Amino acid sequence: MLIPHKKFNLLVVDDELIIRESLAGWLQRDGYQVETAESGVQALKKAEAQHYDIMLVDVKMPEMDGLTLLKHLKERDPATAVVMMTAYGSIEDAVEAIKQGAFDYLLKPFDLEELSLTIDRLVQIQTLAMENIVLKERVAKIDRFEELVGRSEPMLQLYDTIMDVAQSDVTVLITGETGTGKELVARAIHAQSPRGYAPFIAVNCGAFTEQLLESELFGHEKGAFTDAKFTKKGRLELAHSGTLFLDEIGDITMKMQIDLLRVLETHEFTRVGGTMPIHSDFRVIAATHQDLLAAIQEGTFRRDLYYRLNVVHIAVPPLRERRDDIPLLAEHFLVRYAAETNKKIDAIHPEALEAMRNYDWPGNVRELENAIERAVVIGKGRQIQLADLPFFGPTDQSAIVGRSLEDMEREHIARVLEAEGGNITRTAQVLKINRTTLYHKLKKYGLKTCS
Repeated sequence: MLIPHKKFNLLVVDDELIIRESLAGWLQRDGYQVETAESGVQALKKAEAQHYDIMLVDVKMPEMDGLTLLKHLKERDPATAVVMMTAYGSIEDAVEAIKQGAFDYLLKPFDLEELSLTIDRLVQIQTLAMENIVLKERVAKIDRFEELVGRSEPMLQLYDTIMDVAQSDVTVLITGETGTGKELVARAIHAQSPRGYAPFIAVNCGAFTEQLLESELFGHEKGAFTDAKFTKKGRLELAHSGTLFLDEIGDITMKMQIDLLRVLETHEFTRVGGTMPIHSDFRVIAATHQDLLAAIQEGTFRRDLYYRLNVVHIAVPPLRERRDDIPLLAEHFLVRYAAETNKKIDAIHPEALEAMRNYDWPGNVRELENAIERAVVIGKGRQIQLADLPFFGPTDQSAIVGRSLEDMEREHIARVLEAEGGNITRTAQVLKINRTTLYHKLKKYGLKTCS
């Protein structure tokens, strides 16, 4: 017998006590949850109070016959499957019941083994139908979030949270390790929200000095400082009616934290060098890979700003906690970069795929994307091989011996920079050096970055 995915609720409806009790006892031994009703009227009252997956209904009953009950049931709860029970002389009624939506009919006296087979078959059909509904809902969720790729349980939960949060205007704080896709989550929230028609304005707070960030956010008037040759609207103003995404919010200075808190409370600000207050209607989503509670304890982040931002908290899972998504993500990036490079690479060798599933991905999805892009570029055949991956390629120890420390440092900085998508702030944090030192080393080694 099939073990149901959930406890199926059955209702036996018959005016004969001995039939009700014998059928209920038999089905309970099969593992079902069974109740009984002695009439169609009583069955309808029970059906109004709760949902039954399956009903066994006698055709001939006083007050309300089985066909009338079937009609009411199909009107109230079409998901209930009805099996009619009839004597040999009422087969015409049973056939009519099938036409009206009954699943099947059983002839009295019963063959209890046949009854079990009929119910088992019906349970299998309903279980497959439920699984199909769930699968369609999950696929629909996946399709709705274009660049957020994943079908693992953590990602499906994330999609649910995005849909719940998107419909309100609350401020959201997204946390997660570097490379997990925090901006993609923010964009998905914006796209699913009533503000989706308006701009999504992103600011990487870690990419600017305090003065430049102030100008980026608030804008500036002509002549506000030496290079201000014209009036410039800030990101706060550009985000009117839309969403302002503040990435790496943990990197802003204490002064900027005070200024930002004031803006979040009033939605009013003035441009640098200006005096006229400007009002802007925007929703704020912030993100960070840092532990802001620890930063509060250290005195580098304001507690009041944290609570203002953290109305709703979304934690994006690291890739190592959703390994089932790695093949899907790898395929997604393979298709993209094979098309961009016009290379005929259309598969990943099982050995390479297994290695990727077992790797911890400290740089998360961004590191996986960079690894696939590199593998596509250097790959020679139709498949990505294990040796094409930067962390699994063969290591020639003799090649290391004799190399200068500067060569090794240059290579290491280049790899970290690539893994961090060219982001200066994140690269400096991984290398545990300050941004100024990193800039000097980039200039020294002739390395380029995108920010």
